[in-house]
Amino acid sequence: MDNNMNQHSGGFGVLGVGKYVPERVLTNADLEAIVDTTDEWILQRTGISERRIVAEGETTASMAIKAARAALENAGVDGESIGLVIVTTATPDYYSPAMASHVQHALGAKACAAFDLNAACTGSIYGLAIAESYLRSGACEFALVVGAETLTRVTDWTDRRTCILFGDGAGAAVLGRLPEGYGILSSLLRSDGEGLDLITIPGLSISDEDLLRRGGKHGRTIWMDGAKVMK
Repeated sequence: MDNNMNQHSGGFGVLGVGKYVPERVLTNADLEAIVDTTDEWILQRTGISERRIVAEGETTASMAIKAARAALENAGVDGESIGLVIVTTATPDYYSPAMASHVQHALGAKACAAFDLNAACTGSIYGLAIAESYLRSGACEFALVVGAETLTRVTDWTDRRTCILFGDGAGAAVLGRLPEGYGILSSLLRSDGEGLDLITIPGLSISDEDLLRRGGKHGRTIWMDGAKVMK
C-alpha cells in the first residue's frame, strides 16, 4: 500500500455490501401460539411481521463469514487484501477467540488486524467509523466490518416484551478509497450510560439489582423494560 495515500484525493467509504439470513422464518402468527400476543399488537408497536431464526449448526461466526464473502464479491476485493476485520456483535459464539478472528481466518486475510466490538444496536455505526479512521491513517487499503447476531439464542420465549423483537442474521461492508466527493464525511460517536439497566444480557456475572428485575431468573437471556426504552 502507498504510504502517501492520505495525500491523494478522495475519501473512504463502502465499496461493497453483503448479507446472510437464515432460512427459517418465525411469523407473528407463530408467536401467537407461544405467548399472549397478536399479529396486530406486534405490527402496531414494532412494524415487525416476521424474523429469521438460525438453524442447528449455524452460528454467529458462520453467518458473519457468509455475509463477509458476499460483501467481498460485491466489492470485487479478495480476502487477502483486507487489512482490518471488525465484527460487531452482542452474541459472540465465544468471548475468545474473537468472531473477527474466525472471519479473518476463513477469508485468508493473513496479514490482518481483527477484533470484536460490542455496541449493541449501534455496533455497525461504531465499526464503520473506526474502520474509516483506520483507513484514513494509511494503515491498510481495505477494511471489512461485519454485524452478526444470534439473538434468538438469548431470547426468553416466555417474555412477550422481548421475544417479538429479535431475530438472527448478518450484514457486511467492505471499505476502501472512493473518488473525490464520496465516502464517509465525518463521524460523531457518543454514549449515554444513564439507561444501561433498561436492556441487559448477562455475561459472567449479574448485579443484585438486575437479578431482582428479572424476578430471580439468572438466565443468559435478554431482559428489557420496554416502556422506558420506548420513551
